[in-house]
Amino acid sequence: MNGVIVKTTLQLITPGILFVFGVTFVCAWFVEKKRNYLLLLAGACVLFALGAMSQILGLPPGAGANAIVSGALYTSAVIAAVEGILVRSGKGLGPVIDMAILAGFVLLLAYFFYIDRSLIARVYIQNFGYGLLMLIAAGRLTALARGPYVDRALFWVLLLFGLHFFPRTLLTVGFSAPIDKTAFGNSTFWQALQLSLAVLGAGLALAILAAAVSDMIDDLRRERDLDLLTGILNRRGFQERVAAHLHKHGSSRAALALCDIDHFKSINDTLGHDVGDGVLGEVGRMLRSASRKRDIVGRLGGEEFAVFLPDTNEQEAFDYAERLRGAIEQNSFAVLGGARQVTASFGVGTLQPGDSWASLYKRVDGRLTKRSGPAATAQFPAR
Repeated sequence: MNGVIVKTTLQLITPGILFVFGVTFVCAWFVEKKRNYLLLLAGACVLFALGAMSQILGLPPGAGANAIVSGALYTSAVIAAVEGILVRSGKGLGPVIDMAILAGFVLLLAYFFYIDRSLIARVYIQNFGYGLLMLIAAGRLTALARGPYVDRALFWVLLLFGLHFFPRTLLTVGFSAPIDKTAFGNSTFWQALQLSLAVLGAGLALAILAAAVSDMIDDLRRERDLDLLTGILNRRGFQERVAAHLHKHGSSRAALALCDIDHFKSINDTLGHDVGDGVLGEVGRMLRSASRKRDIVGRLGGEEFAVFLPDTNEQEAFDYAERLRGAIEQNSFAVLGGARQVTASFGVGTLQPGDSWASLYKRVDGRLTKRSGPAATAQFPAR
């Protein structure tokens, strides 16, 4: 087989791989269409593949046209990849900045071809420019380095990909470019570029894909564990998070507050289940608003709610429950239309050595009694 054909075929492997990743991102978007960043990442893969094919196959013909078109495709791909990764974390640069960056790259490439022709300048503009864009993205996403493992992997691959452009370019091309297209295709720079794109490009695509799948799994887990009526955790989600806290922190200082809406059955019986659902939703909102970020809030079933309070002693838990009890009693529930007052009873207790979720709940629940009179908070000593 002709050596040129073999060489060209081998060079097309990397754009072929990236094209496959592009199709994969599109398929992932069809599964979860709200994740528009997947389309940006798909576009990045396809644009980079097209840029590589344009350069390898010499399309469009003509050195100037090919340099500008392939450069624009490469630059668009990097911008789309950076934007997609940033949009996933809610930190996108925006279309105006993206277009300005693209225009800047294209103008510089055109200048150093048509006005002050310099292949070495174009090489450095593209490689150092792409590396800088990725490093800027990594700098805006440093929080990922402290997140879940999949986010950490994405951050470090992105950082490594951005950094590698600088030493690779300096070590392989130096400050003198090959004199013609054939020499350029046979240069160490071009071979190292193909290898780094195949390895690091595929690694970055895999890391992003893994992050997207992780996002979808997290969403499914949240939907599974969320009580849709109240917007807080359901019994399963609440118990799993409390159990995880106990497993991680053992018998560290913590408290549990249980809340039970008084005479809730009569609200359903006299005013209807829709009104009862409205009351539950409002109580859930109040519990959410009154709780700290680290607190675990859930609806255990029916009219029973629970709040697990890390780093809280018995008196603090009692004060918290009393504030909530008073707030519920004084709240004007719009869904009731002034028909009646809503009260709730609370029970609180602290975590004891050797406690499991079941034993803690049983102890606090045993002290929580429904009251025929005014609502109150039942409290018991930690010992």
